[in-house]
Amino acid sequence: MTDDRLAAIERIDRALARIERAAQANAFETHALVHRHDVLRTRMGEAITALDAVILHQDGTD
Repeated sequence: MTDDRLAAIERIDRALARIERAAQANAFETHALVHRHDVLRTRMGEAITALDAVILHQDGTD
């Protein structure tokens, strides 16, 4: 192979490595976002349950 062809193959290999690293970082960020969403959903459910209890308590004392 010629030097130009080898250099082109090396550039392609480096570009593929960058793409793979970016894809892995994106996958990690997506997983973290899904986890945060699940935690928030749970906390919101707990907050709504607590508010319902307060409303029921107030309705009973009026």
